[in-house]
Amino acid sequence: MTTVTALLHDKSSRSVQTLPSDASVLEAIRLMAEHHIGSVLVTEAGRPVGIVTERDYARKVILMGRSSADTRLSDVMSSAVLSVASSDSIEHCMQMMTDHRIRHLPVLDGGTLAGMVSIGDLLKALLELRQREIEQLQQYI
Repeated sequence: MTTVTALLHDKSSRSVQTLPSDASVLEAIRLMAEHHIGSVLVTEAGRPVGIVTERDYARKVILMGRSSADTRLSDVMSSAVLSVASSDSIEHCMQMMTDHRIRHLPVLDGGTLAGMVSIGDLLKALLELRQREIEQLQQYI
């Protein structure tokens, strides 16, 4: 069983991009573009209070005719932030993402932000795991 700890260890960048809830949507979009990521965690006093994704931007800003510069993250963020612990399995993360139709999960350990995993991170880890299993089976034969 591969855990989130192993997945975070293999990621090239473990930093999580965060902004306060009073930041503008434009700031979040710029941050996402700069770091080639699809979400920004919204925090207050170091604790997650929401998440803003590219999907939120498209649906809650662009389609609603709002201004990116004048709209605050608190107005468009998803405030029910689901998270996982570093000891959770990648299978558990995949199940959560599937059940809740989300693509990003913050990793919290004892309330402290330890990282962020995306659906892409999980798929990459699962593919690598399956490839190793195939190689082991081929060596066995």
